[in-house]
Amino acid sequence: MPYENLQDFLKALDTAGELRHIRTEVDPVLEVTEITDRVSKANSELKNQALLFDRIKGSSLPLAINTFGSYKRMHMALGCDSFDDLAQKIAELTRPEVPTGLFNKIKKGIDFLKIGSYMPKVRSSGSGALCQEVVLTDSADLTKLPLIQCWPEDGGKYITFGQVVTKHPDTGARNLGMYRVQLFGPKTTAMHWHPHHDGARHFRAWAARGEKCPLAITLGGESVLPYAATAPLPPGIDEHMFAGFLMGRGLDLVPCKTVPLEVSANCEIVIEGYVDPRQTILEGPFGDHTGFYSLAGQFPVFTVTAITHRKNPIYPTTIVGKPPQEDYYLGKATERIFLPLLQILIPDIIDYDLPMFGVFHSCAFIKIKKEYPYHARKVMSAIWGAGQMAWTKMIVIVDEDVDVHSVDDVMFHVAANVDPKRDIALVDGPLDILDHAAPHEGAGSKMGIDATKKIPGEGTVRDWPSEIKMDPATIKKVTDRWKDYGF
Repeated sequence: MPYENLQDFLKALDTAGELRHIRTEVDPVLEVTEITDRVSKANSELKNQALLFDRIKGSSLPLAINTFGSYKRMHMALGCDSFDDLAQKIAELTRPEVPTGLFNKIKKGIDFLKIGSYMPKVRSSGSGALCQEVVLTDSADLTKLPLIQCWPEDGGKYITFGQVVTKHPDTGARNLGMYRVQLFGPKTTAMHWHPHHDGARHFRAWAARGEKCPLAITLGGESVLPYAATAPLPPGIDEHMFAGFLMGRGLDLVPCKTVPLEVSANCEIVIEGYVDPRQTILEGPFGDHTGFYSLAGQFPVFTVTAITHRKNPIYPTTIVGKPPQEDYYLGKATERIFLPLLQILIPDIIDYDLPMFGVFHSCAFIKIKKEYPYHARKVMSAIWGAGQMAWTKMIVIVDEDVDVHSVDDVMFHVAANVDPKRDIALVDGPLDILDHAAPHEGAGSKMGIDATKKIPGEGTVRDWPSEIKMDPATIKKVTDRWKDYGF
């Protein structure tokens, strides 16, 4: 099962040998990053572990980082043996077949009713909530938290692992997102979000009414909560409910002390306040997951009205930069868990992979069973219209016998099967805001590569050769006799 709060998760990591304690005082400016970056990219001489810094210069709070930075730790956080287990649970709930027969209809109805059990349960008050054991209002001071500066050219210190809670003023729909937050003073930060983020949509709705947007930044909580905040759910779907789905029960939410929002009762720290649509500040630069700095820009100001926390809290944070970092494993979880939902939108997809070098938005390898001419082109177009997959800059389509999780296998078939003039499609469209290669911010060209075997009707007049493969009987014979050969 997933863990009820961050400290329970850290204890489990410690028991499993997945946590390293660092008791030497460490500077939150750059030093934490350099240590963590080395560990996250560990070779055989250095184990990739979660890190707990007991002494951070300038703060009395310990700092936890790299807690999600491996497949094993992600599996522990989500309470599963593999991401495919969770994907199967989603597939069972979303399978589109119409049930036949009375028993099957009843069973399908029960399956969907189970979703209701994952709805968060909101207390009438925060009495007894772990996250509100200590309440600070006038004395609230962000500078006492061990915020880090990740990279040398960053604009300053940042909250990097905060789960940001907002609510739509008209519909009441709650959202949980993960956006970076730059520190400017004891009660002042910038709120960085992109126009397509749900938090930004809520902010614009409050601004249209001429009102400040209430907002809460939560840190820690159930071990599934940071992942849920990053999950690409459709607008209007509460990430707290998705977290409940992963937990197997509805989350316990409590009202904030100074803003009309609800947050997980099990968080380590909650920062409450308002975002003012009439006030912006120059935020950035920031060393991003692309491996480059995202440029400075004007973003709304967030003013703190309260900080609440449990007694003796631990501050969770993360760094982003050239992969692998924690965000790589969070992204891989999404790749696997959300495959069934992507297949509902695009049934042609057998499997897919978002390779590390593409930092998720730049490249996707897609496997299909090709059935007709230009089938690959059809799939490319569908992907460019499918939610957040629309930002994908390069798509490579391969046949069903290609291992999409092997860069070498995919690129072998690109080199072998692609005629550039015939098999590469260039289109214009929206791109990730962080794509600095795009000629315009958030807009530019995309490339689709059809690396499938070509069939009649696809612009080739030559016979397509068979790929060299050993026959199964010989493979089995050699496998069975392998030791006889003296190996």
